[in-house]
Formats: sequence, C-alpha cells, structure tokens
Amino acid sequence: MVEEYDVVVVGAGPAGSSAARAAAAAGLRVLLLDRAAFPRYKTCGGGLIGPSLRSIEGVAGLPVRADVRRCGFSYRGGRTVLRTASAPVIRTVLRPEFDEWLVAAAVAAGATFRDGCAVGSVVEAGSIATVSTTYGEVRARTVIAADGASGRLSRQLGVQVGRVDLGLEVELAAPAAVAAEWADRIHLDWGPLPGSYGWVFPKGETLTVGVIAARGAGEATRAYLRDLLRWQGLDGLDVVQDSGHLTRCRTPGSPVAGGRLLAVGDAAGLLEPWTREGISFALRSGSAAGAACAAADPAAAYRAALEAELLPEMAAGERCLVAYERRPRAFHELITRTPLGWRGFVRLASGETTLDRAMAHPSVRLGLGLLGR
Repeated sequence: MVEEYDVVVVGAGPAGSSAARAAAAAGLRVLLLDRAAFPRYKTCGGGLIGPSLRSIEGVAGLPVRADVRRCGFSYRGGRTVLRTASAPVIRTVLRPEFDEWLVAAAVAAGATFRDGCAVGSVVEAGSIATVSTTYGEVRARTVIAADGASGRLSRQLGVQVGRVDLGLEVELAAPAAVAAEWADRIHLDWGPLPGSYGWVFPKGETLTVGVIAARGAGEATRAYLRDLLRWQGLDGLDVVQDSGHLTRCRTPGSPVAGGRLLAVGDAAGLLEPWTREGISFALRSGSAAGAACAAADPAAAYRAALEAELLPEMAAGERCLVAYERRPRAFHELITRTPLGWRGFVRLASGETTLDRAMAHPSVRLGLGLLGR
C-alpha cells in the first residue's frame, strides 16, 4: 500500500521540523522522516540568537541550558575583554534535546514522525512526487529537502555552493566550579586563519568549544582548536564528544526550489556567511517552506519568502566576511573598545536588527568598504 500525504519532509533537524510544524499548522497532511534514531548527537555550537527565538516563541518548553549575558572576546588568543549586557544576548541548547523538542512540536501540530527511516529517491510525475523510503513508497504534492548540505535531495535539486568551511568541535565535561564560571558567559576568539574564529558556549554541565575556518587547512584548523582550549584553560577537561562538519554556503542564484521539491536550511546552503550561523536560517527557511506548501505554487511562494528576508541577510554577511578576512583586528577593536560596536553586537545577536538593515546606514557601508580594501 502506498501512503499519501500533502507534504513529505526529509530530515528532522531544525529546518525539517519547522517545515513540518508550519505545514501541519496550515491544515496539511505531513510526514516527517529522518534516517537517524532520535535523539542523536549533532555537531553545533547550540547558540540561539534573537531571530531563532522569535521563530519558536509560540512553542512552550524550550530546553534552555544557559542564558548568556557576558561575552568575552580575544584576538588570536590574546587578552580577554569581557563585556556584559543588561539582558540575555543569546540562549544555548544541546542539539539532541533541542531537535527532539522541535520534532515534538511538529507532531503536536499534527505531523506524523518516523525516525530510522532512510529515503532512497524522489521521482516526480505530474502533480505528484513519489518518495522511496525504508518502509515503502509515499506520495506527496510537495517534498521538502532538509537532509543536510550533502544530502541526496540537495544534489538532486542542483544546489550550488560557493564557500565550504570546516568546523571542529569538542563537548567537554565541566566540573561544578568550571560550570559556575561559565554559567552565563560565552567567549569568541578572532582566529589566526583567514575568516576563522573560535567559540566557547556553556551548556550547564558541559561546554562546547569549537573553531571554524575555510576548508583546505585541516591541520591548521585542528591546531587552532588545540590552542583555543589551552588559551582558555580548558585543555585538561574530559572530552565527551569530538566531531567535525562542513558548512556549505550557496552561491547567488543557486536553486532553492524546483518542481515538487523545496530545499531548506543546510540542504539549500542557507546560512550567514560571516559567522556561519545556521540555526536561525534553518528555522526560518523551514517555516517559510512549510507555510508555502499551502499556496497554489509552493515553489514560487517559498522563493518570494527567501528573497524578502534571508537572501538579503546572506548578501550582507558575505560583505562582512570579506571585510573581516582582511581586517580581523579592526573588528575586534570595534566590538570591544567602542560603545557603538558593542551595542551593535548586542542588537545583532538579540535580533533587534539584522546585518542587512544595519548596512542600510551610510556610515556602516562606508566603514565596511574601508575595512574591505
């Protein structure tokens, strides 16, 4: 027997679960699939900025591990400058808990969820797409690809990437004294490799420490992670998880939809190029795709939603990255030593503004232009 749904979502990360929740809330019959058994570990800093929090504010019970008010900054392991905000700048989560919570929200909205279910192919014929899965064939009017940057459906759609970065990360067991020291604090280090930076995020009894840099400098990136651990005095803590991943950023004009197939989150190469922040892009693109499935032309509706918000933010992030690669020290000095820079950092992290809106100011455009020379 072939099952029939309005929407099949392949991949139950933040993008896929958000898509399933939005489509189910629109009254559509939704099947959400993931090849992994939940809960499962996911390499991720787990920091939720303002746009992420707004996209899920209607869902109760967010499994928060830390509310961050203090932010430490260093330049290539140098002296730490600590700044404090009056309200939380970001909130942190453990991805296994966060992803399971998002799946539960999708199910509560009416979606059907199956984990441990791999997808083999998607074949389109007229107004129907047939999805081959571990448990048989499923038919749907729309298929949402949320299967990651290197997923089968991303390749089928023809998503093109222009920038690939390597992220390395360790989860550390934090003894009580260490956990208390980092309870409401993150650390960002502007790294020695072009465009690189490192982070320390608190998660209660664990700390997430990671670095990211352009792919192609694997040993140097691993050395940077070792240095960051040593600089922060964390190299003696027990490692709970040690992992890595590639982030892929779409090229302008790369397809996000075609035929019956919509791509969201990592599968579409959607992330902010400068910070490589992807959770908010996953949540927002997923919600946009799920809502678009109720339209007469889901692909057109989804493209319009991305062009209205996320794609301009990506273009602004690319301009920031170019300037940061050339003048990283200037970014550090701006954020840590000027009230305007710190206030801008807080407003961006809390979601009071976006890079795209910030760049509408002539002074910001001029400053970035000078830094990028």
